[in-house]
Amino acid sequence: MAALWLNPGPADANDTTGAIATAASTRTGAGDPASRAGRSSLPAVVSAVTVTTEGPRTRLTLDLTRAVEIRAFALGDPYRVIVDIDEVHFQVPQHTGTERTGVVQAFRFGLFAPGKSRIVIDLTGPAVIERAAAEDPREGQPPRLVIDLKTTDVDGFRRAQADRAGSNLARRGDRESPAPRTSLRGQVQDGPPVIIIDPGHGGIDPGATAATGDEEKMIVLDFARVLRDKLVATGRYRVLMTRDRDIFIPLADRVRIAREARAALFISVHADSISGAADNARGTTVYTLSDRASDADSELLAERENKADAIAGLDLSEEPSEVADILIDLTRRETRMFSANFARTLAGEMRHVTRMHRLPLRSAGFQVLRAHDIPSVLVELGFVSSRRDVEMLTSAIWRERTAESVGKAVEQFFAARTATRPAARR
Repeated sequence: MAALWLNPGPADANDTTGAIATAASTRTGAGDPASRAGRSSLPAVVSAVTVTTEGPRTRLTLDLTRAVEIRAFALGDPYRVIVDIDEVHFQVPQHTGTERTGVVQAFRFGLFAPGKSRIVIDLTGPAVIERAAAEDPREGQPPRLVIDLKTTDVDGFRRAQADRAGSNLARRGDRESPAPRTSLRGQVQDGPPVIIIDPGHGGIDPGATAATGDEEKMIVLDFARVLRDKLVATGRYRVLMTRDRDIFIPLADRVRIAREARAALFISVHADSISGAADNARGTTVYTLSDRASDADSELLAERENKADAIAGLDLSEEPSEVADILIDLTRRETRMFSANFARTLAGEMRHVTRMHRLPLRSAGFQVLRAHDIPSVLVELGFVSSRRDVEMLTSAIWRERTAESVGKAVEQFFAARTATRPAARR
């Protein structure tokens, strides 16, 4: 997990995790010590991506500045292929991966974890991986990654999955943790309250994209950094960001970061989008958790946001269900009350400096708000589907003023809790 601790006083950014080791390359010799020693410590660059077809076969080819290791596996429901490689920089045209070719419906790519990039290939139907390999440079061509896919039927896909079930490729798949988890319990039991700032999306999951090309993942990250700095500058809080760069963090890990840090407040930051909407859908909305959405639009939004893990190629078929008991249920009720109080305070402060949505307070079943013992809100800063909102969201002056208003709401939240609860929450 890409977690960043910031204590009151001089900021100190420390990545609390290391990169995981990738599986051995299918290219002969790529995993031997001599080959590793010859590699640069800087990430390779993907300079071009092409997709070609021949009959039932579709080939995805990536041109690289140097060789990297590769691991590929397929997932169903929906059908897609996951390609994990060493961390690379993608220097390709903006709309790469959006056109359907052969069995490839579309594909996306980005940083998935420290040291690892991921390509997720959405398929038009079942297909098998015939070959996924790294090729050495030859005949004036650069090093390449080649992924060959062949269309099949449902039974063929299932047989291929069963045949590979005993191999490391299928057995480890994306059930391997994106990064070792470092427990933070015990580090923050005393001292200032801990606030989690959660910039939505990231890495392989860009979120919504504006007509200008601005991506939600970067819009919310820019705002979260400004908010972090303002909260730290007060000297009253410890601040932890779920991500401080363009990297993917699974939804469950975002909640886990907050719980392991014994957080007192969780603020998730997003930017909404409505397909086909013009400038009539505008403004900031503050959401709290509810098992039943407050309205149809909120329910659809929660469904989109909760698909982040699937977009990044995670297999959710074996995710454990939450176990609740009476004590947890009572805590959850109290937490939701605190969340609702903070949401009202937050909307009240933000309306002084920014445009609010006509329904500024809503609720829905957002996965990142499900920590039963941490007051949590999700803030949709505006609509990237609105030209005027995008101008606002990308303004440095707007970020400063709006982050200041959030800081005032945070101050009121903790002042009220201190007045009513002299003892610590835990």
